[in-house]
Amino acid sequence: MNTSALSFYTLLSPMLFGAARLFSALYPKLRTFFRVRKWLFEELEHEIQKLPASSFRLWVHAASVGEFEQARPVIAALKEKHPGIAVFVSFLSDSGYNARKNFPDASAVFYLPSDTPENAKRLISLIRPDVLLLMRYDFWPNHILEAKKREVKLILAAAVLQQGSPYFQPVLKGFYRSIFHLFDRIFTVSKQDTLAFQQIFSYPHAQTAGDPRFDQVFLRSRKSGRVDHLKPMFEHRTVLVAGSVWEKDEAILLAAWKELDKRPSLVLVPHEVNPENMARLYRYLKERSLDFMPVSALNETFDPERQILIIDQTGYLAELYSLASIAYVGGGFGVNVHNTLEPAVHGIPVLFGPRYHNSPEAEGLAAAGGATVIHDQQELFTVLKTLTTDSAQRKNRGMKAKAFVQGSTGATAAIAKSIEDYYNSQRAR
Repeated sequence: MNTSALSFYTLLSPMLFGAARLFSALYPKLRTFFRVRKWLFEELEHEIQKLPASSFRLWVHAASVGEFEQARPVIAALKEKHPGIAVFVSFLSDSGYNARKNFPDASAVFYLPSDTPENAKRLISLIRPDVLLLMRYDFWPNHILEAKKREVKLILAAAVLQQGSPYFQPVLKGFYRSIFHLFDRIFTVSKQDTLAFQQIFSYPHAQTAGDPRFDQVFLRSRKSGRVDHLKPMFEHRTVLVAGSVWEKDEAILLAAWKELDKRPSLVLVPHEVNPENMARLYRYLKERSLDFMPVSALNETFDPERQILIIDQTGYLAELYSLASIAYVGGGFGVNVHNTLEPAVHGIPVLFGPRYHNSPEAEGLAAAGGATVIHDQQELFTVLKTLTTDSAQRKNRGMKAKAFVQGSTGATAAIAKSIEDYYNSQRAR
């Protein structure tokens, strides 16, 4: 294995992060990066002191909340059988940390320190993990190398190697080959990914497991307590839930919806619910004479036949799809479509814009016939007209969406078993 690139990175990384710290005064994101990590080790040490020294320790790292959602069913499966396992969760992003800093199954949730050899040694010495479960990507070499030196079992899960990704670039291929070979096991999302690891990166221990998010959305689909108070309002109605929508989505969706002779009840969930964005959305609706009511001000006067329900609070979306007859998922007219599995698991047809190729689950859902890709307002109008007037067509596409999700579950069991086998071998010593 060629480790020269890794050695060069290890040598250079303290200077890189030192320079970033110097320039952080000029860049707010960099300033925040270092500010939130100022007392990281002291806070982590305080939490670790509460743990029994003999506990088996699982360290889960995720770039942000989306990747962590892939780990949640694995953690739940392990904790159910072995509640004494201590779980440490690290995030790179502020959004991930803030969204899951109170995750109940974790002994500690923390920001990953700057990736220097010194920080890596200090962190591994503190948490003393038995297993590092890294989700999907976000490879910080010094931390991975230090964990390997300490004989931590390294597992990469939900791994993907999409065409066009940096991993395949000639300059970086050798670097990533060295990183991949540090892992004891790699669980991939698809057979194509497994073959890429085996043939392109000469990694022999890749195994196709699937995406744990399928298991996670299946588990979450059983919960609907957050929207119980809304169910009576939409009962026996055709309901269109538009989730994680951006301005471009709003423009196309509202124009198409307004044209329909038989309009479904509309629930609109903006991607961002900060005051500035909500004020902009309310102005937009008023300019088009569209009546609406925010969920935060919901009362008995709400009429789902003529008013749009605006979700101006977080935590609703996954459960809202349980009320839906049709789902529109935003982001497909921007960088990339958002979570398409959350609506699909409820057995409803899913609609989204043309930018979805960075989402393997969206591609699979469309190929299975459970989703329709929309390119413009007229196309959306035509599809909505069909789905609102033809219940058999709507049901058929919905069944295909649900079958796609159910047929892709099982990754959690494979990943959890690998960790459990190691847990049992450690306990047997």
